[in-house]
Amino acid sequence: MQYVKLSRYLSLVLRHHPEAAGITLDEHGWAKVDALIEGVSRKRPITFEILEEIVREDDKQRYSFNEDKTLIRANQGHSVPVDVELLKVAPPKCLYHGTGEKYTASIDLQGLLPKGRLYVHLSSDVPTAWKVGKRHGSPVIYLVDSESMANDGHPFYLSVNGVWLVSAVPVKYLRKLTSKEAEALFKEQKTEQ
Repeated sequence: MQYVKLSRYLSLVLRHHPEAAGITLDEHGWAKVDALIEGVSRKRPITFEILEEIVREDDKQRYSFNEDKTLIRANQGHSVPVDVELLKVAPPKCLYHGTGEKYTASIDLQGLLPKGRLYVHLSSDVPTAWKVGKRHGSPVIYLVDSESMANDGHPFYLSVNGVWLVSAVPVKYLRKLTSKEAEALFKEQKTEQ
């Protein structure tokens, strides 16, 4: 995607610091498109057409427009308190979380915490979790017993772009996969995709 830096800046504005572009988000995370374009234009060149292309071409589907494209929001990943109207959904039997080796000691002690975000992000497959983990160094994959968590009363949400969200994952629902297990699941699930 030719607008990678611009997309990252939009992510910063729509998830964490709307004030960086001089905009506000409503209680559901929506920003006015014209105000966003005006605010971002002060630092980086952007038009409505470029914004449309970024939304359409983003491989993670980070953003959504409303029906008439007058509002835009990030689909998840906020550190500012907004309600992006997530649907509570029964999760599959297990989900996955990819991270870097450097974080495993903390996770093994405390479980998965949102660390500045509103939710912990989980994947439905190992290849996606692996990709996330690689961004943090040597990837490590945790299997989350999401079925037991849900049965014990932990609500799960599914964002419009397929990311599973939960407020935290206690240690008792986690199992760190060995590199052999992760590689085997990676290969198995990659061929299914």
